[in-house]
Amino acid sequence: MLNWKEVPQLPKAQGRIDAIDLARGIAIGLMIISHAVSGLVGIRNVPDWGMVPLHFLTKFSSSLFILVFGIALAVAFLSYTQRDDWPKRRLKLWLRAIEVWCWYKVLIIIEMLPFSSPSDIVDTLLYGRFAIWVEILGFYAIALLWVPLILPVWARTPLWGRLATIVGLTALSAWLQGFSFGGYDLLKAFLVDHEEHYAWGQISRAPLILSGLLIGEALLRCYFDAALRRRLIFCLLGAGALMITAFYAIAIGGGDIHGAMMAVARNVGKHPPGLQFMLFSMGGALVLLGLALAGGTTAAKALLPLTLIGSDALKAFIFHIVMIFLVLRFLLEGEGAYSYPQALGVGGVLILGAALWIWATRWIAAHR
Repeated sequence: MLNWKEVPQLPKAQGRIDAIDLARGIAIGLMIISHAVSGLVGIRNVPDWGMVPLHFLTKFSSSLFILVFGIALAVAFLSYTQRDDWPKRRLKLWLRAIEVWCWYKVLIIIEMLPFSSPSDIVDTLLYGRFAIWVEILGFYAIALLWVPLILPVWARTPLWGRLATIVGLTALSAWLQGFSFGGYDLLKAFLVDHEEHYAWGQISRAPLILSGLLIGEALLRCYFDAALRRRLIFCLLGAGALMITAFYAIAIGGGDIHGAMMAVARNVGKHPPGLQFMLFSMGGALVLLGLALAGGTTAAKALLPLTLIGSDALKAFIFHIVMIFLVLRFLLEGEGAYSYPQALGVGGVLILGAALWIWATRWIAAHR
């Protein structure tokens, strides 16, 4: 029976949970496909048959990535927040934030090299504007600064308080969309998203991170018990299916299902988060997460390239941005030189290439 006053009572994970790496790898794989298409072809040049269903389905990526971010934090850190060594673990997260932030700045330069002037690049580095494809990394760098501060409080908060926080932050984000922030659009984008900037708002995306913490708590309790694990999987699949059904119900009510799908494929409702986009993206993310957990270690081994890139997300992110923007777009001057099917093929090769790069660097480190 659900206890609304219950605080997290978390066991330690019995070894690494490969299904989490697989779920993260699926998110990164979809992101690489999306970036290859948008970076080499451009969304405006994608044929309609490519937008729906192919590019449409990549919209699961962002929500799944952020959810798994919260899940991983819960699995790896939440149970340690009340222990004496928590300050050392918190420092580890903050050092990771600095590492991610530094790579974010480097990748801004790489992303903008093919089409931006040096002054524009410097302006972006100094937060005078935002980039596009690498901004999710900037979001994670900042999130890794504040999330460790709330983890100890989260671990002492009863379930009703945690759920109320998620609902409250969602409502606050929607309410703040009506504010102009004194004309400081970049500040608004940084906090709650802005339609003219491809930044990820810390407040608007916080509910996804906190939802991931809740799922991570449930995962630790259920994953190593077959019966409880099945219940969790059914809950995730059911919640995801309901969200996707709600998306199509709204689309049917609007009288244009294909138009609603095309809008999502073209990122309408992504920045700032819109109801239909988030219903579809979150719904798909929960379904993919449930399937990854259902597959477990067997699926993780069968889909090893995805599991590998999920096990080192930062390295996979760096690899695909360098290859798309530094090598293909800048050095080989490949912008506009690829058809949509070719860009899809490039995305697939980059997934395999990122997995091979991660494996090779680990092999080299192990044999030094």
